[in-house]
Amino acid sequence: MSDLLWQKPGVKVDARIQRFLAGEDVVLDREFFLHDIQASRAHAQGLQRIGILGADELAAIERELDALAADFRSGAFVLDARHEDGHSAIEARLTERLGDAGRRIHTGRSRNDQVLVATRLWLKERLAALRALCREAAQVALERAKAEADVPLPGYTHLQRAVVSSLGMWWAAWAEGFLDDAQRAADTLRWVDANPLGSAAGYGVNLPLDREHTTRALGFGRMQVAATYAQLSRGKYELAAVEALASAVLDLRRLAWDLSLFTSAEFGFVVLPPEYTTGSSIMPNKRNPDVIELMRASYASVAAARTELEQLLSLPSGYHRDLQYTKGAIVHAFHRGLGALELLPDLLRNLEWKPQAMRAALDPSLYATDLAVDLARQGVPFRDAYRQAADPARWAAGDPVASLAARVSPGAAADLRLAALRARLESLG
Repeated sequence: MSDLLWQKPGVKVDARIQRFLAGEDVVLDREFFLHDIQASRAHAQGLQRIGILGADELAAIERELDALAADFRSGAFVLDARHEDGHSAIEARLTERLGDAGRRIHTGRSRNDQVLVATRLWLKERLAALRALCREAAQVALERAKAEADVPLPGYTHLQRAVVSSLGMWWAAWAEGFLDDAQRAADTLRWVDANPLGSAAGYGVNLPLDREHTTRALGFGRMQVAATYAQLSRGKYELAAVEALASAVLDLRRLAWDLSLFTSAEFGFVVLPPEYTTGSSIMPNKRNPDVIELMRASYASVAAARTELEQLLSLPSGYHRDLQYTKGAIVHAFHRGLGALELLPDLLRNLEWKPQAMRAALDPSLYATDLAVDLARQGVPFRDAYRQAADPARWAAGDPVASLAARVSPGAAADLRLAALRARLESLG
């Protein structure tokens, strides 16, 4: 490891303590390294604009940052234990190549400022990806809701067959759910789209940093004005991003539960695409729905990250080293969460229904609610209609198509309002 920027003469660095302090930084910072290079370029431009760097020095720094990014992408440069973290690696590389000009890159910055802007840029990318995946899932669900609107499906409450439902209603529910998730991702992205670069360790510096320039150069929607709030927002913004992710992965978990049940032999309503199943290692007679089971499990990682962030934020104002652990939380959450959501649109496109098994499950009791409502419409007080309709002797094998056609309340089978959902999808861009 190169000399530590903060190391004092005569103070021994204990290797065990340094390992504990560094933690997983070198590994985690690989995730943010290109964003840190991007922010370092913008910071160098800002330094040149206020006379700290000359034009030739800026050009040399930008050239070396481009080369470092290319080396990192190709594998020629590896961020490893030789470096304390990604930020010190950038400075070490620039110093090695450019001498004093490279050393000036840290002027007006703190390591906290560096990780804050790099992770903020990373979060923006991840929230944009989340929004796009949720929108795509909603679009597929809407298309299938329209195509399969009138196909009967048992509707369940308390895991018991309750009423006649339809594939149109099932698909429309997920379409609106993922539209909500896409909207939340977009709203959260808009909220966190604030530039913290130039806030240093939370108290600014004795330089007229051109923060407006770095805001534009990095594509932020606005500048995070108060230097002290930049520190308060660290962890808070990460928590909001993970919560947006959690909304989508929570919907994914419940959808995966439906498919877990519907693909079982006891239901037999759905056949998964073959690539979404695996063979048993001991039972040659079966295929396992491993993908949807791990989709279901992914929420646990997101929830764990949210809890970790929440606990880290029990701090007074200002910077604290505790916040270092926010990096691991967001990386683990988004790796698991987005990894699962990336597989969802194709799953929704390619799963197959078994209408015959679904219709066979529509026993006479599922028409009892229709009977109660019909009696009430004829003038029977609903409580009396309810008691009459509860009598199995009054149940008969009904017509599922007629039952669905009679379900005219807005959002129900005969009035799915798919056009309204389509308009909302299009408004998301």
